[in-house]
Amino acid sequence: MNVLRTAKAVGWSFIGIRKNSESHEDMGQLKPFHVIAVALVGVAAFVGGLIALVHWVVQ
Repeated sequence: MNVLRTAKAVGWSFIGIRKNSESHEDMGQLKPFHVIAVALVGVAAFVGGLIALVHWVVQ
């Protein structure tokens, strides 16, 4: 369940929409290593998706 909460917090951070109170609550409960790991996976998935989209459009 903690991984899901971390993914949710990172996802909202990518979008930039988050309540201040929820952000402070997450900072107290989430582990920095988990946040970094989920963020790196999210960035890799985003970049991979963009590369695939460009590859599909060009062909």
